[in-house]
Amino acid sequence: MVEVCTLASGSSGNCLLVSDGATHILVDAGISCRRITTALKALGVAPETLAAVLVTHEHTDHIAGLATMTKQLSVPVYASRGTGRQLCYRIPFLEEVLHTFTPGECFPVGGMEVETFPTPHDAAESNGYALTAGGRKAAVVTDLGHVTEEVRRGVRGAELLVAEANHDVEWLQSGSYPYFLKSRILGDRGHLSNEAGAELVWQSVEEGARTVVLAHLSQENNTPQRAYDVVRTTLEGRGARIGRDVVLEVAPRAQTGTRYRI
Repeated sequence: MVEVCTLASGSSGNCLLVSDGATHILVDAGISCRRITTALKALGVAPETLAAVLVTHEHTDHIAGLATMTKQLSVPVYASRGTGRQLCYRIPFLEEVLHTFTPGECFPVGGMEVETFPTPHDAAESNGYALTAGGRKAAVVTDLGHVTEEVRRGVRGAELLVAEANHDVEWLQSGSYPYFLKSRILGDRGHLSNEAGAELVWQSVEEGARTVVLAHLSQENNTPQRAYDVVRTTLEGRGARIGRDVVLEVAPRAQTGTRYRI
């Protein structure tokens, strides 16, 4: 059994809980430690029982609460070597709880097996995660400019997928962002559009995913309804029935989302 619940998802902060009932792991800590601990307690998880924080990359919306968490809870932190170096520049004494890896490596954390895979993003060495317990696999992949073969392999076989659907391309192009920021988001090391996210979702559904959560939506260049509609249209156009073949939902931006179990 694997449970997944987003605590926050979006450009203002990202944090997600994965649990097998005994081992509790956070993917990113991009909101305040107070918000994280409050959300965990509401879910019935004692913060001091966290087994790890898995960091995808060093951008602030993924690590904002990490310094306080490591200071107060001494929770182990896992990150790629490149990300780990960046984190140690910012967070005093992090090396005391830091465990580093090369994306592509796998390792156990408590009762779960963690698979890592590189993602193309404008960070030091970003990566996604897939977590497995009891033969059940959940994958988390956001903050990537395009879908690579490593990403496809990483999410393959996941019954639950948390996938990026960051922006509507036309809304972004016609919006108020400066040119350099538009180019960054649209680039190969930026963020997935709704359409690109939909293609990754479709691949996962073809390979057995039965629950899909759309995540890391832009507040200015997307809406939950727009992301949902684009992905739904892609899936239904290829024969998948929403609500029967696959559950499709959007992670809330600033509050705890649904608790999914596979």
